[in-house]
Amino acid sequence: MTATDHLDLILRRHEEIGARLAEGGGGEYAALARELAELDPVVAAIKTYRAKEKERADLQALIDDPATEAEMRGLARDELAAAQREIDEARQAMRLALLPKDAADERNVILEVRAGTGGDEAALFAGDLFRMYQKYAESKRWKVEIVSMSEGTAGGYKEIIAEIAGRGAYARLKFESGAHRVQRVPATETQGRIHTSAATVAVLPEAEDVDVVLNESDLKIDTMRSGGAGGQHVNKTESAIRLTHIPTGIVVVMQEERSQHRNKAKAMALLRSRILDAERQRADEARAADRKSQVGSGDRSQRIRTYNFPQGRVTDHRINLTLYTLDKVMEGEGLDEIIDALTAERQAELLAAQGVM
Repeated sequence: MTATDHLDLILRRHEEIGARLAEGGGGEYAALARELAELDPVVAAIKTYRAKEKERADLQALIDDPATEAEMRGLARDELAAAQREIDEARQAMRLALLPKDAADERNVILEVRAGTGGDEAALFAGDLFRMYQKYAESKRWKVEIVSMSEGTAGGYKEIIAEIAGRGAYARLKFESGAHRVQRVPATETQGRIHTSAATVAVLPEAEDVDVVLNESDLKIDTMRSGGAGGQHVNKTESAIRLTHIPTGIVVVMQEERSQHRNKAKAMALLRSRILDAERQRADEARAADRKSQVGSGDRSQRIRTYNFPQGRVTDHRINLTLYTLDKVMEGEGLDEIIDALTAERQAELLAAQGVM
């Protein structure tokens, strides 16, 4: 199949779905509407590209026509140069639109931030990272809900897990998974020495019930008394839940709610997301076995970024990007520049691998 045939096939499929939806769609209405929504931007890009190609062909025909007056031919040549630039832009937009989509891109996110090496300073840094993502989410008008947390002894968090709900949340945050390193002078440091500590970030697409089926026979469910603050209530009721998924060994503990039922529901949701993430990582590793790229690999042990406070510098090691806008990044404002660069790198990688157009 030629590239032109492939584009024609997409256009015909788009028309066919539109016609079937106009007739009611039957029992397939929801699936057809979803497919149409996915095809809309692709079709728009194809039509724009073809319109620009036609415009160029018309200008070239005008230039080649011996009956065209010299002045008109000169104007057409000027327009042809501009048309060629627009065609190149339209072709690139179409190539990107034709790339395979990550089915999880539009999903909500389970964000997990954990203190790594560095003691109290690592917990403080984990808190700073979480606030960075929280502010970034707020700038996108996404909703942030804390699922569970364990505070550090000097502030920050030993671990904090939150749900970030909003369209495209996973697409924007999925490259954040990995080890984040900080270099700065702690508030408790009297000699002004720079300390290095770390925190790990995991970004999981929120799983739906249909993604991961949890059989009761595969689960070990333990109840216990909550270990956090809560006064007499904590001492009297076993509201905390620990779920162990026997086939994978994944363990989830939830003790934020007073209700055992609510803790179990939250634990089940988190367990599904962790199982789905593990399955996606295995699939990604299988696909990436023969290539070296680390962008978006999701390897939690991989150091992906360094935040150097004395120099006001942030470096993403996967794409060798260094920005001197650390303050803006930590406020969530400058994070888009890094995410855009990572997204562009992934798109370039996919274009090269797919040989799209």
